[in-house]
Amino acid sequence: MTAGLVVLCGTSFSGKSTVARALAEQLPAVVVSLDEINERRGLWGGDGIPVEEWGRTYQLAQAEVLELLSSGTTVVVDDTSSPRFLRDGWRALAVGAGVEFRLVYVEVDQAMVRARRDRNRVAPRRRDVADDVLDQHLAEFEPPGDDEDALRVGSVEELGRAWRLGR
Repeated sequence: MTAGLVVLCGTSFSGKSTVARALAEQLPAVVVSLDEINERRGLWGGDGIPVEEWGRTYQLAQAEVLELLSSGTTVVVDDTSSPRFLRDGWRALAVGAGVEFRLVYVEVDQAMVRARRDRNRVAPRRRDVADDVLDQHLAEFEPPGDDEDALRVGSVEELGRAWRLGR
C-alpha cells in the first residue's frame, strides 16, 4: 500500500491495538490511537467519556491523520470506529486527501472480549474498562455492514493472510 489510511474497527479487548502495531510494522505506517489522544487529554474511555469529549478527540485524531497523510505517511487509526458515521467520516477524509482507504474489522465474540477483560484484571496489560461501560459499549457497537467492504480478521495471526487476500 502506498500512502493511505487504514481504519480499525472492533470492540474493546478485540485486539485492535495488537493488529494496529502489526500493520504499522508491515506497511510501514504510523498508528494514531484515539485512546492515546484521550490519555493526553486526561481522559480514559474505560471510565466512560461524554459524547462531546469523544467528538473533540475524533477532531484531534483527524487533524493528526491529515498532517501525516499530507507528508506521504500511511496511517493506521486504532479506535473502535463505532458508530458507522465515524467510519464514513474516515472514508471521506481519505477521499479528500486522495489516498487509499481500507477498513479492518477485528471481529471477536463478546465471550472472548469479556474473557480478555477478566484476564487483564488479573494481570493488567492495559487499563481496565468498567463493567457498565463495557456492557453499554457491547450493546451499542455497530459492526461494519457488507457494503463497507471491511477486511475481517479475528486475530493478528489471521491478519497477514487476510491482508494479502483483501488488498
